[in-house]
Amino acid sequence: MTSAQRDVRGRSASTLADDRAVEQVLDAVPCLAARTGWQRVGGGLTNVNARVHLPDGDVIARIATDDAALLAIDREAEHHNSLAAARSGAAPAVVGYAAEAGVLVVRWVEGRTFGAGDVRDPANLPRIAAVCRLLHAGPRFAGDFDMFAVQRGYLDVVTERGFRLPPRYLDLMPAFADVARALAVRPLPTVPCHNDLLAENLVDDGERLWLVDYEYAGNNEACFELGNVWSESTLPVDALAPLVEAYFGTASPALVARARLFGLASKYGWTLWASIQDGASSVDFDFWTWGMEKYERAVEEFDGPDFARLLEEAAAPD
Repeated sequence: MTSAQRDVRGRSASTLADDRAVEQVLDAVPCLAARTGWQRVGGGLTNVNARVHLPDGDVIARIATDDAALLAIDREAEHHNSLAAARSGAAPAVVGYAAEAGVLVVRWVEGRTFGAGDVRDPANLPRIAAVCRLLHAGPRFAGDFDMFAVQRGYLDVVTERGFRLPPRYLDLMPAFADVARALAVRPLPTVPCHNDLLAENLVDDGERLWLVDYEYAGNNEACFELGNVWSESTLPVDALAPLVEAYFGTASPALVARARLFGLASKYGWTLWASIQDGASSVDFDFWTWGMEKYERAVEEFDGPDFARLLEEAAAPD
């Protein structure tokens, strides 16, 4: 267990609802000593975020909590990967990291946070592909991200803790294994991927996009990144090929099938993230409904008429 993990034990989102508790955490971060004020920033489900005003510009302090203790988030890796992402040019600069306080500080990006509708706008697909290419061309990350391994770990937690599972979840495990086997036939080289590109992790400064929040970052296939973008913002099926083409310069059946199957694996795996959070988190958020929306879309794809074809195309030569 790292020092950061030790120090945040017992520090939940509910305890940090008190501004005085946040102040105490900020006081423990040397690079924030000159702050002239701060305010909460919404949206964090595994941390508490504060926009802090410094003489040389604003920053975001990401305060880790124990609400994410069962999600296998490595805060040291998050720091390393945030630095690497910043060097790639895809992410804001890292200003500081206080491991014992469990706080990562990154430069504030003045811009507009995307919503799912922005991702579904065809005009933004090339922009999203471009910032993903920028990240993927940067320094390697501290470890790999494998959704199939993540799903197995999460399922162990759900089973051991007695958290609830959606109907038929275990019945679909053989089909999930079929996806893993198909994707393993002709794997693509891995690149440093964000792996959690819901719309809210894209920020538009008016000229370009930035990718923020590297909790789940790791080296992975680019097709996972694209499939995850497609899945998280519920893009229509016919929007995936343009996204793949904007990234690769081509939208071969094999590449589109890989991205779509990775998107399916993402939905199925992150369903368990929601189950764990539903059972353990103190955050005031309806994790179960959030997860069930993903799961129901996954079931439609597992049961759908395209599933067998996608398995064949993903394993075929590009």
